[in-house]
Amino acid sequence: MNVLVILALAAGFVLLIAGGESLVRGAGSLARTMGMSSLVVGLTVVSFTTSAPELAVSTDAALSGYPGLAVGNVVGSNIANILFVLGASALFVPLLVNSQVVRADIPVMVVLSVVVLLMALDGNLGRVDGGLLFAALVVYVAVTVIVSRRRAIDGSASVRVSADGSGPGADGPVRSTTRTRSILVDLAFVALGTVLLVAGARLLVYGASAIATALGVSDLLIGLTVVAVGTSLPELVTCVVAVRRGERDMAVGNIVGSNVFNLGAVLGLTAVIAPEGIAVAPAALRFDLPIMVAVALVLLPITLTRLTVTRWEGTLLVGFYAAYISYLVLEATEHAVLRPYSAAMLWFVIPLTALWLSAVMIHELSTRWRGGKPEVNRAVPDPTERRPG
Repeated sequence: MNVLVILALAAGFVLLIAGGESLVRGAGSLARTMGMSSLVVGLTVVSFTTSAPELAVSTDAALSGYPGLAVGNVVGSNIANILFVLGASALFVPLLVNSQVVRADIPVMVVLSVVVLLMALDGNLGRVDGGLLFAALVVYVAVTVIVSRRRAIDGSASVRVSADGSGPGADGPVRSTTRTRSILVDLAFVALGTVLLVAGARLLVYGASAIATALGVSDLLIGLTVVAVGTSLPELVTCVVAVRRGERDMAVGNIVGSNVFNLGAVLGLTAVIAPEGIAVAPAALRFDLPIMVAVALVLLPITLTRLTVTRWEGTLLVGFYAAYISYLVLEATEHAVLRPYSAAMLWFVIPLTALWLSAVMIHELSTRWRGGKPEVNRAVPDPTERRPG
């Protein structure tokens, strides 16, 4: 094995860790300074910056004459984000899910996933399709930020005036200058973290691709596994760092926001840039795109159960991702085990899991309708809500 490949892998891991630490620190501080919740920052700033590798890979493929790679990149990354990244993060600490994500953001991700599948039924994602996807992303971001700012303003209205009835006073300009300086420093941390994450992801993808090529693995398998996981590594590192620093809402928001950004911006802009749109392979229509939609739907019952992604649910997600990767490997190598493996997954594992999650969700919803809300719900207040005193 080439020494340069080993050095690239090691440097990639170091840059990813440093970039994740810088990005989460800057984004968390920016949320507090701007009066926005960590969830909203995770859904917008953090998720968009950690999706920079997907955008770079897809646009480069489109400009190089290989726009079809964008479909595999986006679909593979979205599957990896939910099954692998969110599942692995929940293994560290159970993730508390803000109810806003359940009510709005996860359904938006599900709807966009279904829309992409429907658009691709004719075998092509054209410029009109890409423009509609990108417009949907712009509307989503605008509504998210506006709603968050209104909640922050309403929550802080009762504490704008001090106890003695005085206003900000003469130190208003000083506070304004300090706030501006703080925002600039936070943005510098975010920018630095983004650069480190993109550089680290590219080094890791390069090293892993070189190893896979040396082992004689096909380009298709490399794209579905190495590239998809490599471009999802920034999300993984950012989520783990966010969980370790107590920003668990940011971790969940990062995953949901990244998937929405992948569909709206990465796939949408690539479809606009590509001269003839994005050709969607029949295999992707039969398997990968439906799996992406199914994985997005699976997230709803998991987050509805006590508004928490528990460790056992994280284990379940990671297990399904391992099963998905195993299927890709068996299919690419045309192994004899593929047929019985597919039958076992299709007729045994997936139905049992769906029944189990449905039963848990129905029990949870029936408990709430009877007026017995779980204690976890009451223990997860809206981060934007401020109480006087």
